[in-house]
Amino acid sequence: MAVTFTSMLLWVVRLLNDFEVQGNILERIQGYISIEHEKALTETGKPPAYWPASGDLQVENLSARYSEDGPKVLHDISFHIKSGQRVGIVGRTGSGKSSLTLSLLRCIPTEGSIMYDGVQTEDLNLDALRSSITIIPQVPELLSGTLRANLNPFGQYDDAELNYALRAAGLFALQDELDEGRITLDSKISTGRSNLSVGQRQIFALARAIVRKSKILILDEATSAIDYKTDSIIQNSLRQELQDDVSLITVAHRLQTIMDADKIVSGA
Repeated sequence: MAVTFTSMLLWVVRLLNDFEVQGNILERIQGYISIEHEKALTETGKPPAYWPASGDLQVENLSARYSEDGPKVLHDISFHIKSGQRVGIVGRTGSGKSSLTLSLLRCIPTEGSIMYDGVQTEDLNLDALRSSITIIPQVPELLSGTLRANLNPFGQYDDAELNYALRAAGLFALQDELDEGRITLDSKISTGRSNLSVGQRQIFALARAIVRKSKILILDEATSAIDYKTDSIIQNSLRQELQDDVSLITVAHRLQTIMDADKIVSGA
């Protein structure tokens, strides 16, 4: 009886421990339910059918913070980017370069006015705003699967457009078209992108931006971790392939990245 009682006691302890572990899952679900959500979609927040027709961006007295009760990271910034202009954003670490790009996408609380092609972004649904702006980060994200699925996840474009985007982004300048191991639309992207270099990921991100045809393209230090040859190819693609009404905002890491910019925004 003593041995049986000891075994049952161990079983009860194990059962209680398992119940406690499973209870952590419920706590996490409750935490996600109670978390503060972004602004819900509304009918009045839908933009006109023609919007955006240009990349005109006007910012007045923009201030931003990372939390509602946190200190301001941007203070009363005002500038105007005309459609088709190329603007470089430079500054030391912590000067607010990336914070400015987050503010344009309304990823952090902001104050002031941001007019995108004549429409106040505060009045727009978040999905409409963010789907009309393309950002290429320093380390772009790719999904496991084929390259075609990454460039065209919703099946909106044909292979001819995707191949044109890859060619325009400079992929074929980095590889021989006769090479058996060259990257094509059917090439597989492994989990964690371990079979791709950083430069290739940046080129795919640029190709995705060309396919989307957004009126505002943001490069958040996108070429800071790649070699000069690949950087030159990407910069040439940006100069030649972007349409005249596409505004390019570049968070700069190298001088040659912004040497042909129309305006320079400098952080303190």
